[in-house]
Amino acid sequence: MSWRKEQRRAERGYHHGNLKEALLQAALGLIAEKGAAGFTFADAARMAGVSPAAPYRHFRDRDELLSSIAQRGFEQFEAALNAAWDDGRPDTLTAFERVGKAYLKFAREEPSFYSAMFESGLSIEVNPALQAAGERAFGIIRAAAERLAALAPPGVARPPALMMALHIWSMSHGIASLFARGDGARRKLPMTAEDLLEAEVLIYLRGLGFPTDRRPSAKDTAEQKPSGPPPVPPAGPWGSPK
Repeated sequence: MSWRKEQRRAERGYHHGNLKEALLQAALGLIAEKGAAGFTFADAARMAGVSPAAPYRHFRDRDELLSSIAQRGFEQFEAALNAAWDDGRPDTLTAFERVGKAYLKFAREEPSFYSAMFESGLSIEVNPALQAAGERAFGIIRAAAERLAALAPPGVARPPALMMALHIWSMSHGIASLFARGDGARRKLPMTAEDLLEAEVLIYLRGLGFPTDRRPSAKDTAEQKPSGPPPVPPAGPWGSPK
């Protein structure tokens, strides 16, 4: 009797076009509860209130379900990073600061998506749509790195933008994972995720030979004629150190 009730619920959900979305939401809830590797396909079906066979109408297996969640996550991630970057306005360093904060904010506010994207062990190469979504999100970081690399001062070798993007992505991911942990392995730290990322980026840029203070551009200098001693600029692309 119980199985028949589940089957009828599955039929109704499928008929109304809600089954796929119900399974995605169920899987997101299970990721939040057990982690990306902590649930089965049958668990997702049970959480959605359908029979164990019902999910196969939309997904080949659990990995395909996770892949759909990761793809949706990367699409939202790309939108958040793109809005933060805003084509580098009003200046590269300010926009770069916003991108770093947006990365951490997404990991903090969407931990289930973030876990499916980065901690599920999925091979994105087997899913072209997922791979494309991931590359578009990374493309925002790379665009920011290209603009940042262009700020290399005279006499400093311009680093490859791809190398910078990979380092910044890796640093952001490491910090996001550290601060987003909800289990017993999480440590209390004496600074925020944003402060830690700022410090790491400053160290990285200094190591490349970049100046780590914000200085007015030649255009700004020509347009502004201050009458007193110049103000002390904040240190680093993330603003004044705390």
